Amino acid sequence: MNHNETLERSQNFRSWLMDKLLIGMSWPEYMRSLVTPFNIVAATILVIGLPIIALRFLHGLVEVTHASNDYPWGLLLGWGLFGGVPLSATGFVMATAYYIFGFKEYKPLVRLGVLTGFMGYFFAVVYLLIDLGRPWRIYYPMFVGFGTASVLFLVAWHVATYLTVQFLEFSPAILEWLRSRRVRRWATMITIAMTIAGIILSTLHQSALGALFLLAPGKLHPLWYSSYIPHFFLASSIYAALVMVIAVSALCARFLRHRADSYFLDSLDRLTIGLGKGAAIGMYVYLALKLIGVAHDDNWALLSTGYGQWFLVEILGFVLVPALIITWGVKLGKPAIVRVGAFYSIVGILVNRLNVAIVAFNWKLPEHLHHIIPPWKEAMIVLTVTTIHILIFRWIVSRMPVIRQEPEFEEESH
Repeated sequence: MNHNETLERSQNFRSWLMDKLLIGMSWPEYMRSLVTPFNIVAATILVIGLPIIALRFLHGLVEVTHASNDYPWGLLLGWGLFGGVPLSATGFVMATAYYIFGFKEYKPLVRLGVLTGFMGYFFAVVYLLIDLGRPWRIYYPMFVGFGTASVLFLVAWHVATYLTVQFLEFSPAILEWLRSRRVRRWATMITIAMTIAGIILSTLHQSALGALFLLAPGKLHPLWYSSYIPHFFLASSIYAALVMVIAVSALCARFLRHRADSYFLDSLDRLTIGLGKGAAIGMYVYLALKLIGVAHDDNWALLSTGYGQWFLVEILGFVLVPALIITWGVKLGKPAIVRVGAFYSIVGILVNRLNVAIVAFNWKLPEHLHHIIPPWKEAMIVLTVTTIHILIFRWIVSRMPVIRQEPEFEEESH
């Protein structure tokens, strides 16, 4: 190969790479496109939040949180891990519905669900790394620490393995973006196997997060503690996944409409109604399970206490009410109402996980109420990581075939 051919290949590769990264725009056009109100707010958050994250690693957790041996779960894990993981069940739920149960009409939402799940699990690990006192020992539960009987051993291996599985499930979209037809063919061949692996891994670690609290029967308030808590965590993750797909798809249709194709946009309202049906059923089942848990432990008398009233707010105000809203939207055939219920339900999932991890944990200790309110630095870290999460998610959806199909691969896709 002579010098001219080498130079030409180098220039072609550079042109191809810039086209991929800049979405067909020149550098000046791309830089101008970045000046938006959202990006300005995001940049401000990062300017404030990134130095705080650096302070956490320089001076330790005491610099940003008042978590302690008595109160081990702060906002970082209550929000980022316990709240984020059920909302990241989108990948396993959508892939299972499409590839295993044959709901082929949900094809426009499968990749979006898998990407949402992958990003959610990835950033759950990011929150964990920030919260760990010694983040460089994150591999200890897997290889060094607690043994195969430990719930943390199960969670660590499953989350790490499931991240790999979801990346492989999403890899056809990456390979289509890169125009790598041969490797993509191999990636699509393992999709079914990865989906089955995802079902096994996800169902086990969703429930295992709840099983962590089985170790603390005297610390978690009786209304939230139950021998059924692993089942509660798994059941809630199913409907959490469905409402999360409804919410994320609505946001993509609203703010990334120019990156979606007609196949996605034209079918979205109909698919939203279908997902709403499944979510409402899941919420009613979860509510019934929670009431069975109260009955099983005979905790009815506790409902008249302050914590009991807050428990009723959680299960009635943040489960039953959004379930009724979604049901109403489904009955009327109004996807907008279903979306309102979906966003409301997401808040309910976060309320439940924060209640279990923070509000109702070590509820008898005298300084408990003070601990519920997080330090502003910890809240700022959560806001910063959430902002980075959104920015990376938007970057991927804007470039890769997530809510659109690549015409040259359309016939080959499942």
